[in-house]
Amino acid sequence: MAIRKAALRASVAAGLGLALTLSACGANSAGSGSSGGSAAPAAGGVKVGVILPETDSSARWEGFDKPMLDKAMRAEGLDPDIQNAQGDEQKFSTLADGMISSGVKALVIASISSDGGSAVAAKAKAQGIPVIDYDRLNLGGTSDYYVSFDNEQVGALQGQGLVKGIGDRAGAQVIEIEGAPTDNNATLFYNGQQTVLKPMYDSGALKLVQKQAIDKWDNQVGGTTFEQILTGNGGKVDGVVAANDGLAGAIVTVLTKYGLNGKVPVTGQDATADGLQAILRGDQYMTVFKPIEQEASSAAKLAAALAKGDTAAADAVATQTVDDPKGNRQVKSVLLTPQLITKDNVKVVTDAGYVKASEICVAETQAACDQLGIK
Repeated sequence: MAIRKAALRASVAAGLGLALTLSACGANSAGSGSSGGSAAPAAGGVKVGVILPETDSSARWEGFDKPMLDKAMRAEGLDPDIQNAQGDEQKFSTLADGMISSGVKALVIASISSDGGSAVAAKAKAQGIPVIDYDRLNLGGTSDYYVSFDNEQVGALQGQGLVKGIGDRAGAQVIEIEGAPTDNNATLFYNGQQTVLKPMYDSGALKLVQKQAIDKWDNQVGGTTFEQILTGNGGKVDGVVAANDGLAGAIVTVLTKYGLNGKVPVTGQDATADGLQAILRGDQYMTVFKPIEQEASSAAKLAAALAKGDTAAADAVATQTVDDPKGNRQVKSVLLTPQLITKDNVKVVTDAGYVKASEICVAETQAACDQLGIK
């Protein structure tokens, strides 16, 4: 979130995914999600609507966000209706229409695109329903609040991880596969990456082969795109920026095809079970852990306050602001802190309960799990 705690910037991010094998798609496995189990809603719980964007590019939405949002909202006395638009803008709009018609007292949206999310927020606002942008800020929109991680910092961690993985190879060649151009987060990730990488490109310490944003964070397209760039560069690459674990899995599939897996550091994000497995195998260098339970809890507290019309309580939760340059406005926000994960500290994620040891400690990785005390 190129928020810089003040300024948000537009997007660029690309994902890589080879359509060929389940290992590429496998990088989307989220694991069980720590806070699974849902408490029953309090009697007469206030109804709120939640729309998640899709399931194809990352398993986080159904594996982590949905159960954690459900649990957190019920704990706040809310009755959540949580739906997934499955990457379909029309379905996203239709789900919102249904929730608005059903009388939800607040709407939480993780949009597919800023335009689609802004249109939904405008319809809700016209009916007096407060809207919270969840994880992704809708540029030019009217949502009252925004809950996410410091996404520019996420990108900076990816840049730092890549540099650490490459080491001191002067002039190392880098390919960047970024996220969807319509996703403001992708832009923020990219902006954060460049705070680390651009000075090194400018100095010649690293060489940028090519960067490419991937529409809809499509892993298959990302993998195919990466392979085309790789072969066009004579099969040479020393490091790969992958904007999330799904794209990283697709890239690892391509690298394996050319005998380069484990030799080329690949970044990621979301700390999925398959991403962590790849790190333990040595095929992926790093990921970014975002404690989604904190994000879900913050969204639930905001929704509970807004559903009661208590903006003072909402403002006490959202104590930061981000700039929406397209809408020429400041948006009250909650910005949470991400964490860099490499092989040495994978245990942080399992200790926090986001992924079970049994999901990442398989035959190929058991020795690494034993060494790191993951059990």
